[in-house]
Order: sequence, then structure tokens, then C-alpha cells
Amino acid sequence: MGVLDRVRAGVLGHFGVDAAGVDTASVTFLGVEPIEILRILDGELVHYVTLGGSRHPMGDPADALADPVRGPRAELVLTLRHGVAVTAGLVRGLGVLAATPSVEGVVLRSDALLDLGEPLFSGAPFTAVLLGDSDIPEVVLPEPADPVRYLTVTPVTATEAAWVRVRGAAALREAWAEAGIDIRDPERGAATL
Repeated sequence: MGVLDRVRAGVLGHFGVDAAGVDTASVTFLGVEPIEILRILDGELVHYVTLGGSRHPMGDPADALADPVRGPRAELVLTLRHGVAVTAGLVRGLGVLAATPSVEGVVLRSDALLDLGEPLFSGAPFTAVLLGDSDIPEVVLPEPADPVRYLTVTPVTATEAAWVRVRGAAALREAWAEAGIDIRDPERGAATL
């Protein structure tokens, strides 16, 4: 079983769904293998999960020779409230984020702030995202490959991104909690910082 087959089975198993009950879309960028986005309905929530970012390990672009087996691997999970109209561009935005390690040599990790330079989806005030730990279990790969981790994607506004740069990810999460902000609401406003 290949890496992506294991990752797909892991995420479908976590949500208790089979492939027939999942909507998929694919996005391709020049020079990068296709990234698939799975759309999984879960009660009042919808999960958008990337599939393809973990195809190869992430590494330092300054390394003379990339290790084709060892190194961290990750996929991304964006969870939003179901029933809220998410407009065009979300699949592309997630694809851009999942392709960032291949295109820019960035290693995706918890608390990383990624700036898209454009809205995550059409009309959104979110031009950056904050990554975090996911409750989806890692997918173990055959030795010596590192496991595949799932990282949550939380859309953030430019103001919130600046807050993360100055105060850190934990401070922004505390501000959200204190203000009672539902970070899964794609129509939410920015935290008052």
C-alpha cells in the first residue's frame, strides 16, 4: 500500500466514512504533483483534508541532496461550520498550502504561520493561516520513513497574523478563547487584539 493510500485510509477511518461518501477535488500546479482535497461532512461541520502533501518528505531546500524517504510529512485539515456558504477558491487555497513544502521548501509544523498573500477563498478576510496539532492520529509508514502528521488549518486575518508575529500563536489562541470566537465560522470577524 502506497503512502497516499495509507493516508486516505487513515483519515477516512478517523471520521468513520468510506470513499463513496466523500467529495473530492484535485488541484495541480506547474511542477508539482496533484493535490487532492477530500470534503467530509460530519454533522454540523465539514472537514477539508489535503491528500498529496505527504507524498514526499519535507526537507531543507539548502540540503545538497534531499532524502527521498526520511523527513517529516504532513497533510492539512480545515474544519468549518457546515451550512455556511464557502465561496470559490477554497480548494485552490488549500492546494497552495499543501504544495508549499515542494514549491518554497517550507516545513509544515504546528504553530507555523503561512501567508497566502491573497484571500484563502473568494471574499474571505483571511489571507494567512495558523497551523496546529490535529486530533487525527499519525499514519505510520514502513521504516525508515517518518509518520504522516495531520495539521489543523485556522484562517487568520492580517491583524491576527501580525499578532502571531509579535506575541506568538499561543497568545492568539488565548485571545480567541477569551473573546469566545468560533474559529470554524468562515464569516467570523477578527479577534479584538
